[in-house]
Amino acid sequence: MSANSRTRLCSAMASLAMLAISAAPAVAQALSFAPVFRFEPAMPRYAPQEQSEDAGSEQLPAQLRRQVVPYQTTEAPGTIIIDTSHTFLYLTLGRGMAMRYGIGVGRQGFTWSGVETIVRKSEWPDWIPPAEMVARQPYLPRWVGGGPGNPLGARALYLGNTAYRIHGTNDPTSIGKHVSSGCIRLQNADVIDLYNRVGIGAKVVVLANDQRRVSLDEDNRIVLQQAPSGRMTAQIPVQAAEQRAPSRGVSASRSGLSGLY
Repeated sequence: MSANSRTRLCSAMASLAMLAISAAPAVAQALSFAPVFRFEPAMPRYAPQEQSEDAGSEQLPAQLRRQVVPYQTTEAPGTIIIDTSHTFLYLTLGRGMAMRYGIGVGRQGFTWSGVETIVRKSEWPDWIPPAEMVARQPYLPRWVGGGPGNPLGARALYLGNTAYRIHGTNDPTSIGKHVSSGCIRLQNADVIDLYNRVGIGAKVVVLANDQRRVSLDEDNRIVLQQAPSGRMTAQIPVQAAEQRAPSRGVSASRSGLSGLY
């Protein structure tokens, strides 16, 4: 190859290199503003994950875990009975049996009793605190979208035309306690189970909060007897609290202001 040919070839290659360098920023700039969805799949819309049937149950004391128990009542199968004093919810099954759930109930001044009907059911409900609740707690949000961080938890069963609900909770440590503003709360796995068992129109009987009866029941549950060995042993009656049948026509008397959780 002659000297002139080599010179022309080097010049051509240098020109191509300059063109490539000048074009690179433009390409990079175009890529930097390219919509993400052209290169990655669209982000899915948020949806809470369904929980397993027993998720969180291991956190509860044995007596508050979901279980079938003997329960004598004149109420028809499919009735929900709220034992406010003992923090139990019973779903009557018939033949003297019921499904029992541990619950959280209204704190002092916020308990109520009566007969209501489930008028609506909702999965992962939104929460809108009522005006009277916001007045007591001004720091509360005005709206919380449904999801694991929502105080109403995974499901809600609305009671009549009241502001009360049977619902889940994102705080399972509140089960078995008198802590709410009047609503009945279950751990999420339990409220999902209950939600699937009952329908619109189901009867809900809320028993009055009688702490004097609770004291008597607890006194009667443990009976000390002299064992042959000379030691004192405790015998616990199986149906001490479960066999108390709720009366029909419970008066709908309420104490305190209503709330949504």
